[in-house]
Formats: sequence, structure tokens, C-alpha cells
Amino acid sequence: MLENIRDRGTKKWTAMMLPEHVEELNKWMDMDHYEDRPELSEWELQAMQVEIEVAFKSKCQTLIKTWNNGKKMTRGGIIEAHDFRFECIVLDNPFGTERIQMADIIGVQCEV
Repeated sequence: MLENIRDRGTKKWTAMMLPEHVEELNKWMDMDHYEDRPELSEWELQAMQVEIEVAFKSKCQTLIKTWNNGKKMTRGGIIEAHDFRFECIVLDNPFGTERIQMADIIGVQCEV
């Protein structure tokens, strides 16, 4: 009996939500989960470049941390190519190949 009353209230308030409310709540959630881009020093950038070169030459599994639009992502795979013209690397993972912009990379870890 009590479960029906609680459920009825939930249904009532959900039905009263306007699309504008949902949109504002989604914006609020995005702002709440936003992460600032980490500032990398020259030493860290050089270390990442060396790690990318080692991973490319040894063809080992590599974890690449990227930042894009306030979200950090970790991608794994083998670095197949380094495209200087488009300033990106080509990462081969089990789901296919993908291009990652060098400007988006915030960390590299080669798994030997």
C-alpha cells in the first residue's frame, strides 16, 4: 500500500517536468562533472613525446589519456603511425583504428 503512494508521487512529479526543466538539469549535470584541462609543463610534454616514440618503435600496448570538452578518457591500443601533417597519432585497438589529436593527449603510458 505504501509503495503505491510513493510510486504515485514519483509519477506525478515526473509528469510535471517540462522539457525546459530536463534541459536545465542536463546542463547542470554537465557543469557538475566538468574537469579543467590539466596544465602540462615542458618536462611532462617532453616525457610524453619520448613515451610515444618508444611505444611506436616497440609496438607495445599503450594507454593514452586524453582530455576533450571537460572529460578525461583513457584509450588503449598499439600506436601504428604518427601523422605530422595532421598532428595526430593513429591508435590500433580491438575495435578498429582511431586518430587522436596530439593537442588532446594529457598522458601516455607504455605497457612493456
